Amino acid sequence: MKKLTIFLNILAPPISVFRKRGFDNDLAINILFTMMLFIPGIIHAFYITSQKNGIL
Repeated sequence: MKKLTIFLNILAPPISVFRKRGFDNDLAINILFTMMLFIPGIIHAFYITSQKNGIL
């Protein structure tokens, strides 16, 4: 994982997910997680950005 991705995952999880998937359901889910408590958004961002391809 690149340093920029790790930095964005921690500081701005929705931006990191947007860079990986674009406008998708995962972006909406990450925004909701980030708005709830912020930590779930970070965990979800790391999960999404650590996947090899764009689809599960």
